[in-house]
Amino acid sequence: MNARQPAPTTDHPATDPYLAETHEVFNQPPALQDYNLFLQDAALQEGVHREGANWAIPELTELGALAGAADTIELGFQANENRPVLHTHDRFGHRIDQVNFHPAYHQLMAIAMKYGLHSSPWSDPKPGAHVARAAGYYMHSQVEAGHGCPITMTFAAIPSIRRQPELASVWEPKILATEYDPRNIPDSQKRSVTIGMAMTEKQGGTDVRANTTCAYPTGARGSAQPYELVGHKWFVSAPMCDAFLVLAQTDQGLSCFLMPRWRPDGTRNPWQIQRLKNKMGNASNASSEVELRGALAWMVGEEGRGVPTIIEMVAMTRFDCMIGSSGGLRQASAQALHHCRHRSVFGNRLNDQPLMQNVLADLSLESEAALAYTLRVGRALDNQHLEHERLLARLATPVGKYWICKRVPNHAYEAMECIGGSGVMEDCIMPRLLRESPVNAIWEGSGNVQCLDTLRALRTDPDALDAFFTEVGEAMGGDRRFDQFLAQLQNDFASTRDLEYNARNLVDRLALTLQASLLIRHSSPAVADGFCASRLQSSGGLNIGNLPSGTDARSIIQRATPVVD
Repeated sequence: MNARQPAPTTDHPATDPYLAETHEVFNQPPALQDYNLFLQDAALQEGVHREGANWAIPELTELGALAGAADTIELGFQANENRPVLHTHDRFGHRIDQVNFHPAYHQLMAIAMKYGLHSSPWSDPKPGAHVARAAGYYMHSQVEAGHGCPITMTFAAIPSIRRQPELASVWEPKILATEYDPRNIPDSQKRSVTIGMAMTEKQGGTDVRANTTCAYPTGARGSAQPYELVGHKWFVSAPMCDAFLVLAQTDQGLSCFLMPRWRPDGTRNPWQIQRLKNKMGNASNASSEVELRGALAWMVGEEGRGVPTIIEMVAMTRFDCMIGSSGGLRQASAQALHHCRHRSVFGNRLNDQPLMQNVLADLSLESEAALAYTLRVGRALDNQHLEHERLLARLATPVGKYWICKRVPNHAYEAMECIGGSGVMEDCIMPRLLRESPVNAIWEGSGNVQCLDTLRALRTDPDALDAFFTEVGEAMGGDRRFDQFLAQLQNDFASTRDLEYNARNLVDRLALTLQASLLIRHSSPAVADGFCASRLQSSGGLNIGNLPSGTDARSIIQRATPVVD
């Protein structure tokens, strides 16, 4: 019996009132809900201010409250517990290729579009627009990550579609609209549309130049002209989007096309969903295999230049992978920090115990460093008319996509371990965060692809490395460990020997250098010191919880912990 209860006083156990309640529930944290994700995240508030999006604070505060509300959090659970269902035919045998989603998924989509997470930097391109949108996406993705896929692709499609003004004039107004319209009807009848992407095929995967899908002109050929596509796509996420950017071969080479779900005459375009992917995570979002049986599409960009045309979309989706992974790091950290603030073990609060402090502070460092890096890239995207910013974005995007996304799985597991057994239960968000954790690292170009793209950036834009070192050099003199780390990195880049073989090591250090530079310049002394001590100069192991003695773990924890009672 619980020691807090008095012993029974009756000689008749069957009528003893204590039999109705066996114990009192105590030493359990309250649910992390009904809090403001913006106001309870000091690093996010500082980053928004620092990177030029102060004007967005009222709306971000509003979205932060919505993202932290219990009802919104419940939408994330419902959307993942009720996976999308494919109906290839109606009951009369007509082909419909309809994917049905739980209402919670549609509600999350509606919230994202209401706040312009799919469009705002394009519809209102003012200073700080990418930073503000990244901050909103970062918070909203902490509620549920799967529906972010169509939001990201819709957002990322605009730069590619704008390469073909004739198509942009028709599609862009509906892409930028903020009223979500999930109906599966011709785009001409819709208020707004979403855009997907179809690149990967069975035989090629990342090597899209091995694609075999063919495009046949229906009349005149070339940019903005209609073609019919025949072939397959091995991985099409969000197949309920209204149109897709597709890569297909013409006799001039791989080209990019905009393929709608419906033809202009109101008939269904003959691209057919074969099945939905059975994924380990990203459960709320449908991913599919499709066959194209003469699907009508319009060429975007120059014939034979499909990869350069679609690569702008890919670059933006990679930026969103950084945002989403940073959000995952923050949500996992917040859950662990919140639990340990309320939970007592062996007579003390968990977050007062030295070894747990080491772990919690380490989790918090990883999260803040990822966010600082991501928002800095957002500012670079906002200022690409400046050569330094353009070069920085070109190099920092593949580096950040590689590093930040790759850090999430072990971080999610360690945060789960802080919570203990209840963190493994499916009514906790942690299992979902763990299953989601590898997705961004693998999609949109896995680790090796990002490292090779980093090397490609150095070849095609040789000044990018100088821009990078100029940027990070602003922190020189702020920490001797940083100065030594940077000097060694610069020295190693002076040699091109075995550059590809050592690419991961070099990209690792590029990422750490920029993160350290940003934290030295802009974060608290405790955070900057802890990061440099553990990431730039440490004899500890690779696991979380190896911060060296002397780290001000308590200050780091206090800065990162959401205060919810």
